[in-house]
Amino acid sequence: MEALLELSRRADAIGVTVLPAHRRATFEELSLAHTSEYVATIASTVGRSLMLDPDTFTVADSYHVGCHAAGAALDVVDRVVAREFDNAFAAVRPPGHHAESERAMGFCLFNNVAIAAAYARAQHGIDRVLIVDWDVHHGNGTQEIFWSDANVLYISLHQFPFYPGTGRVDEVGDGDGRGLTVNIPMPGGFGDEEWTAAFRRVVEPIARQFDPQLVLVSAGFDAHASDPLGGMRVTEHGFATMADSLLAVAREHANGRLIAVLEGGYNVDALASSVETVLGRLRSVDGPKPSGAADGRFGEVLARVKGAQSPYWKL
Repeated sequence: MEALLELSRRADAIGVTVLPAHRRATFEELSLAHTSEYVATIASTVGRSLMLDPDTFTVADSYHVGCHAAGAALDVVDRVVAREFDNAFAAVRPPGHHAESERAMGFCLFNNVAIAAAYARAQHGIDRVLIVDWDVHHGNGTQEIFWSDANVLYISLHQFPFYPGTGRVDEVGDGDGRGLTVNIPMPGGFGDEEWTAAFRRVVEPIARQFDPQLVLVSAGFDAHASDPLGGMRVTEHGFATMADSLLAVAREHANGRLIAVLEGGYNVDALASSVETVLGRLRSVDGPKPSGAADGRFGEVLARVKGAQSPYWKL
């Protein structure tokens, strides 16, 4: 957060508007994606330091900070839907995509993106929400929350096998949501070429068939080559290309409405430079930059994804 606060001080030079996260998500808004019992459990940690799982702790103010993080995502949903802004980036902590409907996990208390998606539907009547998760870790929480939901398409690109152990290609959703979970598990060492190929060959065609009315991004930057936790080799150029890809989908299908919400990223210099690069693409009006046509080493992964998703999508 210190790195991004420093980045925010150069907002004028970058060409973006910075808004403070004054809004708190209410108990009812948090309960759009979590059980009321779970929200009450996290609320009960106020004033206390607790260990919720081996990676996830609270301190005295964690519940309040989590309410502001989720509230920031809801604030920009309102602003983007109202056309105050074309798109937005919520630079929040704690992150959210590991938090399940009734379980804290992996540094996450409340699932900010999932709450934003549920809120957009409940408050603004948006029927089809696309969530793309490019964090290096699979967003098990987001997947669990929308596992049987017919109105949310969840696409995750992630390192596999890796924490948290979920995100296989055959995890495709169930019930009304069958086919609306798309996992693209990739071995460590993949870089810009392979991640770009994943967007071109899987993310974009499925997203266009889904025809979203709002695009949300779980924007983690721990797939960066310099990140100490991940094992990928993505650079700022790769994140720019991914942002361009989703901006194109948003402009074609969702009136340009795209909201990115910060997830992981543990090299502070790489995090700041990657966020700045994505912000530059969000403010761009010149359309997407052309991406390379090579698949690199993505071909084997593509074959497995096609095998799992061919009953639901044309790839």
